Amino acid sequence: MVEMTWLQTIVLSVVQGLTEFLPISSSGHLRIVSELFFGDDAGASFTAVSQLGTEAAVLVFFGKDIIRIIAAWFRGLRSPQDRGPDFRVGWAVIVATIPIGVIGFVFADEVRTAARNLWITAVVLILFSGVFWLAERYGTQQRSLESVTMRDAVVMGLAQCLALIPGVSRSGASASAGLFVGLTRESAFRLSFLLAIPAVTASGLFSLPDAFEPAGKGLAASGPQLIVSVAIAFVVGYAAIAWLLKFVAHHSMNWFGAYRVALGLLLIALLATGTIAAQ
Repeated sequence: MVEMTWLQTIVLSVVQGLTEFLPISSSGHLRIVSELFFGDDAGASFTAVSQLGTEAAVLVFFGKDIIRIIAAWFRGLRSPQDRGPDFRVGWAVIVATIPIGVIGFVFADEVRTAARNLWITAVVLILFSGVFWLAERYGTQQRSLESVTMRDAVVMGLAQCLALIPGVSRSGASASAGLFVGLTRESAFRLSFLLAIPAVTASGLFSLPDAFEPAGKGLAASGPQLIVSVAIAFVVGYAAIAWLLKFVAHHSMNWFGAYRVALGLLLIALLATGTIAAQ
């Protein structure tokens, strides 16, 4: 166990805020940056806790929508005639959270150890770019967020589970699934942000104790460092959400796919030459 420095805290928190919502994998970038520049793994627990900052950004950015959805969900429970689009979105968030909650709990140890091998991250970065292309190629993009169904929630919830592997990207996986079921690109990303709130918040709170004393190899952050990390991730993450929603309204996910392929190939080169260690 190595104590995290303030420079590492700031750099990794900025990386978290920038990459959490872009479909390029925040956990993968944290793993790469921490190994390449600091010679160690920031750890899955630090990653999970720093995500509390970016999820706080979601809560603030979509605050009005979230309050409206929660209110509509409770009204719909009491009155069937009030079960409109927001009621369905509320259920979609609940249903989509179940798969990643179960799988994340069952495979918690693997997520924190074996899955963080950089060879896996490199391969996943490249291969999942193909999923982006397929989603853009075959998604009809004719449905709005108001048309969401429980089938959509299950599909996107299962896709969200793939984000447990560094290199996949939570937003990329769930938004791609959204495109496959016919949602517009902007609607798919908006829903992917909402679906992530319960899972990421629970993961961050659950990992909080481990972040101070990560088991085995890894960086250990202090309490003040974790607080600063959450604050930085919040500010940078809020700006990233605003930019991404404007970008995806007019641009394909393939732009991010191209970046992922380039990063994956660079990572393979660094690993093959022994510049950085895989584990």
